[in-house]
Amino acid sequence: MSNHEHLFLQIHRVIKMDCQNPNLTCAICLDPFRVPVTIPCGHTFCERCITLHWDTQSKSDNGPQCPICSEKFLTRPILKRNVSLSVLTEAANSTSSPVRECVSGDGEGATAISLCDLHKKPLVYYCKQDKMAVCCKCGVTKCNFHEKVLLEMERETQELLLKRKSAEVEKLIKENDRSIDELTENIDKAKVTLKQTSIWLDTKFCTLMEALAEKHEATSHFIERQNLGALSQAEEWLTQLKDRAKTLKESQHHIETLHNLPDSQLIKESTLVKVPSFKEIPVDAMPYLQERLSGVTEVLSRVSKLVSEDLDKAVSAAVGQDKQGSPQDKRPVLAVVPSPAAPCHPGGKEGLNAYRCSLTFDPRTANGHLLLSQENRRAEHLTSGPRPVPQNDARFDHTWQVLCFQGFSHGQHYWELEVSKPWAYLGVTYEDIPRKERGKRCMVGMNKLSWSLQLDEQQLSAWHSGSREALAGHPRHKRIGMLLDYEAGTLTYYGDGETRLHVFHCAFTQKLFPACWIGEGVSITLCST
Repeated sequence: MSNHEHLFLQIHRVIKMDCQNPNLTCAICLDPFRVPVTIPCGHTFCERCITLHWDTQSKSDNGPQCPICSEKFLTRPILKRNVSLSVLTEAANSTSSPVRECVSGDGEGATAISLCDLHKKPLVYYCKQDKMAVCCKCGVTKCNFHEKVLLEMERETQELLLKRKSAEVEKLIKENDRSIDELTENIDKAKVTLKQTSIWLDTKFCTLMEALAEKHEATSHFIERQNLGALSQAEEWLTQLKDRAKTLKESQHHIETLHNLPDSQLIKESTLVKVPSFKEIPVDAMPYLQERLSGVTEVLSRVSKLVSEDLDKAVSAAVGQDKQGSPQDKRPVLAVVPSPAAPCHPGGKEGLNAYRCSLTFDPRTANGHLLLSQENRRAEHLTSGPRPVPQNDARFDHTWQVLCFQGFSHGQHYWELEVSKPWAYLGVTYEDIPRKERGKRCMVGMNKLSWSLQLDEQQLSAWHSGSREALAGHPRHKRIGMLLDYEAGTLTYYGDGETRLHVFHCAFTQKLFPACWIGEGVSITLCST
């Protein structure tokens, strides 16, 4: 059965429900006949309705056919008025009642049929363009050229879509329930993990602090025993040496008095004079103490770096500190546990200035390629070649290096150096650094006696004992600050006087001198302010 046949069967059903006398109603407009005409197949319509219907079909290249029985005609039939029906229609119109809402079925199972607000006719079509239900009359007049389907067919389509949507919603409900269950389970696991991690961290920190306290106590007792034992022995030796000095002075005085005696008596007395002889007394107060403690100081230096730098960075990253670094990174960190003799260091550049010292380069140590000026506060590597300089045991003969005249064996000291371009090594060294050899062993940071920060176009590097540690951060800084805390065993570098770049940790045992290795064409100035 074709769509047209379905359509007009529906029309017949509606006509039967809607009208008191269906024989006097047009099957197209569902109104009482107005100028009824009969076509060759015997069916009757309003003249205007059948004409509009055939006009619509002709636009779709369809020939004329009956809307009810679908009989096709070769040519459009000539419409003639059905006189008998005209008479009956006029009679019915004169006695008909007002239009009522139609009801499908009888009794309690009856279903109300929605009517068009405009024409008060049953809604039988769904206009897809206007997205609304319409009656047959609206379908011929307002929605004549719109795509329409039977209302029941659209309902079936929408019910199918609703069924699919319901299935999708049901699927989303199940997925959401699974997510709720999974998240609830993960929350419970997270609570357990956080608790376990907290317990582990507390236990680990407490264990480390107890171990440090225990080892601190052990080494303190060792130092105390050395103080009571070795130092007491050394003080006893000192007393013996002082007594020996008194005896030697008395002997010297006696010898001098002999010069005043007559010849015979001088000769006689001089044969009786004997030079005092003594057992050798050691002069080393605590022999091998530094060697015995070197393992402890080395481990403590590594632990200090791990705690004050690596652990600090790890904690900062874990708690979400910004990439610029926490305030902790911008204030001096001198030791894990500050020395009792060292006061707390205030942060910032003003705090660093509290330890500022005045330095000058030592011309006796300057390599021949380096020219000192500005009252020995500026050192420049000449591109013209080495200058003739006097021989000196303190001078670096083959290394482009110079030391400062001032050295430090205690306390806190801060100084700044202005570097013309990044090709230099800035550090500190013991006085025993090699000075006459060729090669890198004389350079600051390339031996066990010195520590340095290498300035390079691409990266900063920390050097000690010939070992390099690449540093993160901006490699170019015009001014470098250095803070030495001798007792705490730290040497801290600051970029442009504020940003902390690196910290060396070591138990210093000798006097330290600031040192600079200066690349060709580079100048370094010791800043006074």
